[in-house]
Amino acid sequence: MADTTFGPEGWTPKRLGNLRGKTFLITGANAGAGFQAARTLLAKNAKVVMLNRSAEKSQTAIAELIKEFGTDADVSFIHLDLASLASVRDAAAEILRTVPQIDALMCNAAIAQVPTQKFTVDGFESMLGTNHYGHFLLCGLLFDRIEQSKGRIVVVSSLGYNMGIKTIQFDDMNWDKNYHQNKTYSQSKLAQMMFAYELQDRLDAAGRTDVQVYVCHPGASRTSLISTSGNLMTRIMFRLMSMLPIVQSAEKGSWPEVMCATEDGLEQRALYGPTGTAQFVGPVGKGTLQPHGHDKPVMERLWKVSEEAVGFSWNL
Repeated sequence: MADTTFGPEGWTPKRLGNLRGKTFLITGANAGAGFQAARTLLAKNAKVVMLNRSAEKSQTAIAELIKEFGTDADVSFIHLDLASLASVRDAAAEILRTVPQIDALMCNAAIAQVPTQKFTVDGFESMLGTNHYGHFLLCGLLFDRIEQSKGRIVVVSSLGYNMGIKTIQFDDMNWDKNYHQNKTYSQSKLAQMMFAYELQDRLDAAGRTDVQVYVCHPGASRTSLISTSGNLMTRIMFRLMSMLPIVQSAEKGSWPEVMCATEDGLEQRALYGPTGTAQFVGPVGKGTLQPHGHDKPVMERLWKVSEEAVGFSWNL
């Protein structure tokens, strides 16, 4: 059933007021949905800190944004490689040194459909390591600053959570025996969601209500994600698909995460995104969240495994 909270058009950036004085951190903000989210927020006078791997692409993106919004646009860049726990720690230290307020940390960056098994510098399967472990550690290191700011954590997952094996393969987290570009990607996006929902539960149990945690997905959007990391066949398929009406622009794909970062009164145990055809496109609102996305025993176990993997214990 379609979400009618925001009317027939769904949530759009027209609902945004002036965001002057608000600070948004976005991982993977130099292209695709992350870049479009930055554009939308800057248009409303927010401060945006991009957390990106490539300094060169970040400088190009910032130049483009300053050209569009003028030299007063408050946009900057801090180097972050989510595939390296050392880089995550360095980035967090730099953020804590230079960013006094975090109104929302938007966990937008991801790699997808990596054709053959690859590992991060810390020895994790690359998609799980980048998409889940990197963000898990980043959120943990920045949590106190987010809480002081009465801020939010926005996790950008994917409808991929609903594909693949629909649970966490604890006996082989690196997929050494059965690596599959799609199923392994799905696992990483499911892990991200489970982290968010388990964090909600832990905050609730601790009576810490100053931080809100939301999960969204972009639907099917024309971003560079598949075109940069999928194999040739996947890239060709996605290029053909992107010409169909079931795929929307990267700008529209960014709306769910902007909504989750700014809109008041949202439900936390929910999945936000397009609500039209197969939830790939259409008006943005509350979509369908399948029960395996918040399977409690799996979430609790994943939390413990994640803390051990990244060498960080959340103090909740």
